[in-house]
This record gives sequence, C-alpha cells and structure tokens, in this order.
Amino acid sequence: MSSSTFGARSRVTVLAGIGAISILGTLLTGCSSDSNSSSNAGPAQSGGILRYGLSQAPTCADPGQAGTNQTVYVARTVVDSLTDQSPETGEIKPWLAKSWEISPDASSFTFHLRDDVTFSDGTPLTADSVKKTFDSVKDLGPNASLAKSYLSDYTGTDVVDSHTAKINFSGPNVPFLQATSTPQLGILADSTTALTSDQRCIGDAVIASGPFVYSSWQQDKSASITKRSGYNWGSDVFDHQGEAYLDGVDFTVVPESGVRAGSLASGQLDAVSDALPQDAAQVEGAGGRILTRPNPGTTFAFQPNVSRGVLADQAVRQAIIPAINRQELVDTVLDPSFFPATSPLAHTTPLYKDQSDIVTYDPDKSAKLLDAAGWTNGSDGIREKDGQKLSFKVMFGAQFAGNQAILELAQQQLRKVGVDLQLDLVSSGESTARTNSGDYDASYGNSTRADADILRTTFGLDGRNTNRRTADPELDKVLTEQLSATDNDKRSELVATAQKLIVERGYSIPTIELSQAVGAASKVQDLKFEASSRLQFYDTWLSGQ
Repeated sequence: MSSSTFGARSRVTVLAGIGAISILGTLLTGCSSDSNSSSNAGPAQSGGILRYGLSQAPTCADPGQAGTNQTVYVARTVVDSLTDQSPETGEIKPWLAKSWEISPDASSFTFHLRDDVTFSDGTPLTADSVKKTFDSVKDLGPNASLAKSYLSDYTGTDVVDSHTAKINFSGPNVPFLQATSTPQLGILADSTTALTSDQRCIGDAVIASGPFVYSSWQQDKSASITKRSGYNWGSDVFDHQGEAYLDGVDFTVVPESGVRAGSLASGQLDAVSDALPQDAAQVEGAGGRILTRPNPGTTFAFQPNVSRGVLADQAVRQAIIPAINRQELVDTVLDPSFFPATSPLAHTTPLYKDQSDIVTYDPDKSAKLLDAAGWTNGSDGIREKDGQKLSFKVMFGAQFAGNQAILELAQQQLRKVGVDLQLDLVSSGESTARTNSGDYDASYGNSTRADADILRTTFGLDGRNTNRRTADPELDKVLTEQLSATDNDKRSELVATAQKLIVERGYSIPTIELSQAVGAASKVQDLKFEASSRLQFYDTWLSGQ
C-alpha cells in the first residue's frame, strides 16, 4: 500500500479486553505503507550486518528503562517477553510463557514458562527470573516510569514451581496481560536484576534471552548487537523459528535527517529512522523505500502543567484546542502517512473514541472562549488579563525529527488568536529531570502502547500525572474502573468517557498522531513493525549475501 492512500483511511473504534483478542486488526491490517520486502528478493538468506541510522541516541541499554522509540529499537532486540502481541490482530500470543490463566477479577495472572530457554550467560529461565525481574522494577530510577506504571499495585510474584509464576496485584489490572508483551517488562537474568539503575544502562550488563546480544555500547554514539547462537524460542508472532537471519546490527546515531537520507542513498547505511517527507525522493531515487506505520497510544499533544501560569486556567486550555489547525500541521510539515489528532488516543489504539467535536479547528470559538474568560487583545496582538500576558513555554525534545517544525507552525496558529507560545528545546535528560520536578509550563510529546490504559499511566494520579493536577473525582473514577472492567463493552464505555474528560478539561491539547517512517535500502527485506509500531529485526534479512 502506498503512503498516498493513508489520508482516505477511515477511523474506527477498536476494542480490546481481558480475553486478549481484539479487533485491532480491522484497522491495522495493511497499515504499513510500502512492502517490507522486494517482490523478487527470493527466499530469506542468513548473514550480513545491517547498518542502521538512529535519529537520536538511545538513552539506556536496559529494556526496562527504555522510553524513546530509538532506545526501544535497540533494547528490544536483546530481550524476550512473557507474551507478544500480533500487529495484525492485537491478539496476545505465547513467547516465554507457553500458556497462562487469569483470575476472574484480573488481580492475578499465572504464567507457565517454556523449559528450554536460557539467558545469554547460560543460566536457565525460571519462575524466579520472572519474580526478580518484576520485583526489581520498583527500585529503578525515573527512566523506568513506563515499567512502573504497568506494575501499579503489584504485590509480588509467587513461584509456584520452577516454571510457573503467579503475578499478583492488590486489585484488578485488566491491561496487565498486554503489558507483558512490552520490552519494558521483558525478562532479565539474575545478574542484571541485581544491579542498580545506572549499572543496567551499560550494554554488557544486560543479560537476557533475546535473539541478539550486545557486542558494543558507546553512550550517545553507537551500539552494536550480534546474533545469538542457538536461539530457538521466538514468539508465535515471528515468521520463522531458530536463529535470527542477520549476523548483527550496527546502530549509529545520525541526528540530521538529510545526512541520514544521504547516507542511505549512498549505501553507507542500510536503513534509517525518521525519514521525513523531504527525504523520500532521495531515498526512492536510490532504489529504496519508506516504510510507515501509525503508532498506537497517546497522540503528540501539549500536556499543560495546571499547577502554574496561564495554563492553570481551564478556560485558556479549552480555548487553545480549537486554535490549532491540525490538518495544516500534517499537510505542511508531514505527509499523508500521518493523521491529525482527534482524541488523546491515536486512532490505532484499542478503545479509541473520536472526540473531533472538541478536538477541532475553530479559531472563532477560541477567540470567544478567551473573550469570555477576560483575556483581551494587547497592543502587540497578545492577549492579557490583569497585567499578565497570555504566554507560556512548551518543553519539548528532538525524539521525533518533525517536532520543531510542528511547534513553530502551531506557534503561528496560536498567535492569530492572541496566544504567545514560546519553544523550549531540551535534552532527554533535562526533560526527565524537569518533568519530575514540575519545572515546566507545558510539555510536548506522546507515549506508545497498544492499550488504552496508557491514559491512566499518562494522566492518572497514580501514573505519571504529566499535568501536575490534583484530584479530579470524575476522571479518576473512570481511569481506575477501566482497570477492573473485564467486559469489553463496559471498558470501552469507561475509556470513551476518560478521553472526553481529558480533552474537555484541557489536560491534553492534541496535535498529530505519530507514525514511524523508516527508510530502507532495496536489499533490506522483512524489516517489520511490531504491535506498538517499533521495529522487529528478528525476521529481517539482507538479499544478495
């Protein structure tokens, strides 16, 4: 499917629940643009090193502390999870666990492990490995916020026998089964779980059971992985069994989009992240192709700090939403493989509900809301109230190469209604520190997960609470109740209400939905996206070896 067909794709509501079988596939089947393989490539071949250009440096070698897409691309290759999630259907499939049972109230999950799995140090996978992996998450630092959110109300793991682990929670946790498919909850060897957060961020410290192992790690520069000999326990989602086809992958950090595209076109790299629209002609002119797939999870959005500044005023937050022309953002900065946001959730997320009656472009509505709230036009075109300018800073990073251009255009759009948006570009480390301390007016970003519980982990008081808000009983109630809703229809209703409340309160000011756009040379075959739209290198191979 060519990327030009994306704009016509309809949005649908997608369901998922405790049974772990969703209709996600009704939306996601065929969502990747362009073929993962050349039509005349022939059968898969083993051998070769794939040279991959990352758009940003991975932050930590530990999968449990992987947050950015570029970090996940690298860390996912070395770790296996209890389960996997089909990118076509959303169904949860066996991986390290060959089967499982869930208690009726979804407060405990019993996993029966394969008995033929070993970690790369030769030690066997056991139920105690699962216990130590999950127990260690609570002691990790701020980089492990996703892993911690997946284990909310975790009370411990019972080692029933050497290959049976029972995971317990103090209350229902319906989304946990899907969480077990993520790299953040991938199972690690005892030698790794015994280390501190910082120690686990060094490549050779990470011992896991994945199809690749770290062979080098240079912080902020590069990473290399090598095929693991004897690997033979891939997930049911994979297209083949046995060892990976590639001998390894060399990851190099190339921040400049044009340089990445040029390196791919010239044959210095085989595949690159964040291939922007302006790169397509160069990549395709050299015989390559652009692979795209929309990310599930939360959309790119302004997430206001409601504890300070002008964004403490709910009327201001509500007025900013219709001031943003999301279609213009896509048409000007991106391409049709991206979608304007219509909800706090991306449309490929299970239980997405269209909120375009609120998340719409209507500058007249924006102006009327600001007028009613007492914000009047100043001599410089920026509104003011009681001597205070309607101005705020947005903290953002370069995790996605299009962020700066998107925010610069949004800056122009907001100025038309009298809002002064100031851009504050920061490093990943500074973003984490300031997010934890609350030192920001608004942050800008997204989070990827193929489950609607990402709303709770992002906006909930027991999650990251990116808004720095206090109790909101109506929202808190539905975010908590969806955890225990084992009935799909009931959970869908609760999640729909949560989406509506989040935009009504202005806790999220959505802009665009993220899509992964990867440039690949003609010799790269079966470079595939997994359910969360991150790359999976296990099935990848190089033709002409």
